[in-house]
Amino acid sequence: MSLPDFLIKKTPKQKHIRRIRAIINDDNIHTVCELAKCPNIGECFKNNTLTFMILGDRCTRSCRFCGVRKGTPIPLDPKEPERIARTATKLGLQYVVITSVTRDDLPDGGAAQFAKVVRQLTYHNSHITAHTTNIKVEVLIPDFKGNETSLATALNSNPFVLNHNLETVPRLYSQIRPEAGYKRSLSVLKMTKRLKEKIYTKSGIMVGLGEKKEEVFSVLNDLKNIACDIVTIGQYLPPSKSHQKVVRYVEPSEFEEYKAAGEKFGLKVFAGPFVRSSYHAKDLIK
Repeated sequence: MSLPDFLIKKTPKQKHIRRIRAIINDDNIHTVCELAKCPNIGECFKNNTLTFMILGDRCTRSCRFCGVRKGTPIPLDPKEPERIARTATKLGLQYVVITSVTRDDLPDGGAAQFAKVVRQLTYHNSHITAHTTNIKVEVLIPDFKGNETSLATALNSNPFVLNHNLETVPRLYSQIRPEAGYKRSLSVLKMTKRLKEKIYTKSGIMVGLGEKKEEVFSVLNDLKNIACDIVTIGQYLPPSKSHQKVVRYVEPSEFEEYKAAGEKFGLKVFAGPFVRSSYHAKDLIK
């Protein structure tokens, strides 16, 4: 299946990637942009934006859409919060997005590490962040197996936005996210609003995996019913030939339909072929 014109994107400019890597200058700092083979990497790195990936570079789950490596995870890095804060300062970031691999091997799923990173960035606990006075942090978390205590641990560090992606419609979970659960992911977002009413909540799905329009509308309705604030919808593009194959390429006009439907529900929807959960993240909360 050949790519339609609206999905043709220029090859990422390697000079932008090399420049960001030179600024970071730390092989222990991971970005989802690189590890998940995001098609927006050239654009985002050119604009000095990226999404940090914590808890290592190997995931304990086997979601069939994701380009991040699977396997035995590495031990937690106790210096990771300082590394992230130092890098954010070097890049001059005022809005920082933190995501992670899923770590089902950890009792709290990595929630405490999320909290340490957020506090390091926002509470200025060391000289590293002394000049980053107005940093806002968005956390894009795994489901923590639906554990409320773990979720509360992450939320108690006061991130500005809590993002947890549903990724796809309920019918496709067994095929696309075999170790996850739609109701569990929805409950994480619902619990978030109960534990921290004022926080922005955000979620996202991919289309082109075999879902029907009505199923997408149903997901939007579910997100409305749990008071989610922001939704991202983008085209699934397989990171390699060994990943889940794309079923269809969604026309731009269909993304507009999803945007209009979501807005009728009172959701702020960012939808388009290249939209990803962290794409233009800072602009979505204005």
